[in-house]
Amino acid sequence: MKVPENYYDEIFEFNGQWDIASKCGLKLLDGKGRKAVIVTELYQDNPGTSVTYAGYSLARQICECKGLQLNQIRYIECNPDTQSKLSFYDEEYFEVTFPETEGASGRPQYRRLPDEEVNAMFT
Repeated sequence: MKVPENYYDEIFEFNGQWDIASKCGLKLLDGKGRKAVIVTELYQDNPGTSVTYAGYSLARQICECKGLQLNQIRYIECNPDTQSKLSFYDEEYFEVTFPETEGASGRPQYRRLPDEEVNAMFT
C-alpha cells in the first residue's frame, strides 16, 4: 500500500507515542483566513504512531516547526486512497477540533468532510 505522492508536499517526521520516530505526509494550504494543515497517513511507510493516535501532539509539533498557531489553523487528517479492495482504505478527510488546552476535558471532535468541501480546498 504505497501512498501516492500527490497527497503530500513533504514527509514530516515527528515524535509519536512514547517518543517513537514517526512519519506522515504533510500539505499546507492557504484557506479563507486560516491555513489548512493536512496530515496524511503513510501506512507501511510510517514506522511509528498513526496520525490519528498522535493527534494533538502531532498538531503541536507541526505548528512549532512551521511557525503556526494551533488556534489559527484548520487541522485535517487524510486517509488516502491506496487502490485497495478494502473499503477501509478509501480516501477520506476529517477535520479535527481539539479541546482548547491539552489539560481540558473532552476528546477531539472529528467531522468527515464531504467531497465538495475537499475539492474546494484544492481549487
